[in-house]
Amino acid sequence: MDTRLSALLSNDASALEARELLLSCVHCGFCTATCPTYQLLGDELDGPRGRIYLIRQLLESGRSSAQTRVHLDRCLLCRSCETTCPSGVNYHQLLHLGRKLSGKLKPLPLPQRILRATLRGILPYPRRVRALAAMGRLARPLLPGKIRNKIPARQRRKPLPGTTHARKVLLFQGCVQSAVAQGINDATRRVLDRLGIECLTVAREHCCGAVPHHLDAENQAREMARHNIDQWLPLLRDGAEALLITSSACALEIQEYPQLFTDDPALEQKAIELLQHCQEIGSFLHKQETKNLQLAKPRSMAFHAPCTLQHGLVSAEHTTDLLSRLGFELHVPRDNHLCCGSAGTYSLQHPRLADELRRNKLDALTEIGTDCIASANIGCLLHLQETSPRPVKHWMEWLDEILEQQSARS
Repeated sequence: MDTRLSALLSNDASALEARELLLSCVHCGFCTATCPTYQLLGDELDGPRGRIYLIRQLLESGRSSAQTRVHLDRCLLCRSCETTCPSGVNYHQLLHLGRKLSGKLKPLPLPQRILRATLRGILPYPRRVRALAAMGRLARPLLPGKIRNKIPARQRRKPLPGTTHARKVLLFQGCVQSAVAQGINDATRRVLDRLGIECLTVAREHCCGAVPHHLDAENQAREMARHNIDQWLPLLRDGAEALLITSSACALEIQEYPQLFTDDPALEQKAIELLQHCQEIGSFLHKQETKNLQLAKPRSMAFHAPCTLQHGLVSAEHTTDLLSRLGFELHVPRDNHLCCGSAGTYSLQHPRLADELRRNKLDALTEIGTDCIASANIGCLLHLQETSPRPVKHWMEWLDEILEQQSARS
């Protein structure tokens, strides 16, 4: 897709990069078949091919409109289109650039800028999330149902292992996850303890940067990434064998840190070095000897593979193979490739579309008939839990719970 840049953008680095990315698109339209927003809305401009045309138009005209931004912002960045694309279009990067250029040419309306600033100012900071959740629980009886459902219940925490082991890993805590769903990483500590692996935490680590990055605040994301690299690398060089992440969205963001530093060779090299150690928990356990985690009898599980695991990390099979090996009877819902509607902050910015996608996903998960619904990403879990008629947990929590019940019976 050859593109002639507008004179206004002829020297803009983002525009030049976008033009190069556009060259690989042959506008075949295969991507529309697996795009969640196109499936819902049936509008060409709400599918990847249509958004690519809008970005091309923006580059050639040097102009953007409010409606252009609406269509670009409706994208979930689920990357299902990238899995489908026969030409290997780097669509997610192209969309980031398109949104960035659109914002330069026509700033977002003030209410949207305020919402984005609020989300960037709260979600990446665990103390702020924790305080907001506590206030929400106090005010719960007075809140409308939709808002009330978004407030996660306080988790009862179980004892953590106190054993030290020769094998040590760093366990990333996450921002929202560490504030409202500590049970996920607690369960991971107990499961890894059964394998003779000790989990270390880094007190000064920051949010992975995914929230600001997806809200077009690249400088904030870069600063968080730089800080984290400086915290983690010395410990990994000193003997910790891996940096493990239990949220697939965070794992994807961290594995793509090198893309944030293409203009800084020193930091880019550090980010590349980090990649040798960074692993999503399912991929890590898939390579381990797991006989100590074997279920005594089969347990049925409906598994929702997050988009970040399927289309971003392209490692969903590691987790499903592992769970089957451990003794779970795994059921994958119909239309498994379609997003649940969480998509980071998407459910807060586009609640109507997010609710419809969630309804479709929960229908597919609950029709399987098992009371054990699992996922691998904090955003998906919180989004699905709001209206699910059955418990939804991280698969590590289900595994830990079942193993503890087995130990209690033996």
